[in-house]
Amino acid sequence: MWPCYPHCHWLSHTTPCGPSHAGHIGLPRSPDGSLPAQAFATIIPRVSQVDNSSDFLGNVPHRRHPGVLHLRSVQLPAELVKAAQLLVEQSTVHGLKDQVVSLTNYLWSRKRPLEASELQRRGQQLEQQLREKVHPRTADASSSLTDAEEEKLQRRVLNRLRKTTYHWEALRYTDELSLVYLAARLDGGFAAVSRAFHEIQKRAPAFAPRTLLDFGSGTGSVSWAAHGAWGQTLCEYLCVDNSAPMLALAERLLQGGSESPRAPLFPGVYFRQFLPVSPKVKFDLVVSAFSLNELPSLAERRETIRTLWRKTDGFLVLVENGTKEGHQMLMEAREIILGGGDKVAHDPREAHVFAPCPHHLPCPRLNPKQPLPCNYLQAYNPLPFCWNPALKEELFSFLILRRGPGAGEEPWPRITQAVLGRAQHVHCHLCCADGSLQHAVITARRHGRDLYRCARRSHWGDRLPVTMPHGETVLGE
Repeated sequence: MWPCYPHCHWLSHTTPCGPSHAGHIGLPRSPDGSLPAQAFATIIPRVSQVDNSSDFLGNVPHRRHPGVLHLRSVQLPAELVKAAQLLVEQSTVHGLKDQVVSLTNYLWSRKRPLEASELQRRGQQLEQQLREKVHPRTADASSSLTDAEEEKLQRRVLNRLRKTTYHWEALRYTDELSLVYLAARLDGGFAAVSRAFHEIQKRAPAFAPRTLLDFGSGTGSVSWAAHGAWGQTLCEYLCVDNSAPMLALAERLLQGGSESPRAPLFPGVYFRQFLPVSPKVKFDLVVSAFSLNELPSLAERRETIRTLWRKTDGFLVLVENGTKEGHQMLMEAREIILGGGDKVAHDPREAHVFAPCPHHLPCPRLNPKQPLPCNYLQAYNPLPFCWNPALKEELFSFLILRRGPGAGEEPWPRITQAVLGRAQHVHCHLCCADGSLQHAVITARRHGRDLYRCARRSHWGDRLPVTMPHGETVLGE
């Protein structure tokens, strides 16, 4: 899953005034074939340095600089692991390992349902192409075809559409499929949500939610992660899922996996199949994890996203697979919320993108020619089943929006790929506050010892503390 890092590839994603590929031509190379640090420093000649005028780092070591947000490894609560093991041991599901692999692959490759208008457009385009092959000179004259030829053409169009169009189906979580989902996705989903919650804890330490709404709650991993993060203040966890078997499974997990009703491992958790109707019911923290693709149309996704935002009093957290589909659904939600248009203004506070974007501009990774997902890796210790290794990594995309302005928050760029440390220089791929992607090559001599060491200690998903006197982020001349 780790992407490769050719030196010239990311320069095509810099701003129009940025450096070009010509900067690499004719430069001397080191014995191993790589370009020297001085060569890269000429491509991006200046990176703004960490502002230490007000004791920016203080006594904090560089490996713990204020932009560090990654987690080394996520460990599931021991009670949750024990309950999951008990449920799997008690199950009568045959071939559980094979079903886990099959469901995992299916969920990872799943796409959004195709809209009727898009299907119609594809059909018309395909029909036009096939007509031109049959009668190139009279492609627009449908009367030139006989009834038999017309019928044959329509069958070819339908057959081609069936083969080339993704067929979306709603998943019906039975008792058996719910258990397979638990074995396949409980730990990875917990890790991704924990990483998103950690960002809020680190950057907004004063946030102490009392109420949580989990849309598409599934096995309840969001409630477990939220309890681990804010268990001292959270007193209400509302889990909403349209699958009754999934809700029953989540409740059994909360009771330690026991078949007989027992006191929950932590109180205040409620289960429902529908969202609260009243617009006045709001929650400090609203979460939707791996659920947007379960909605059958763009119209329903829009309505659901608007409803979730109306019920958000503090933070809205959206998490999806780290695929192009997952990222595009999050950007779709981002556009819907930032665009406003809510007919009933229940809350006048505006939306602010808290993470991962350092800006409110269009995502620079959604390049029409070569769209790339904005995703992140989180290591975790999986459930101790025989088919799981000791350590796994979850590749996910996330979006956190906050009620109210983001005043006082540093517009630091986000590191969007693994940091590559080389001899006397560091490669960082950054999403910047001006809405651009930049490939910064940082050296201690040109950019300062503090910034160089901070960059070298940073990881994929961290923010690089690059500041200017007026708060602007600059990565080039």
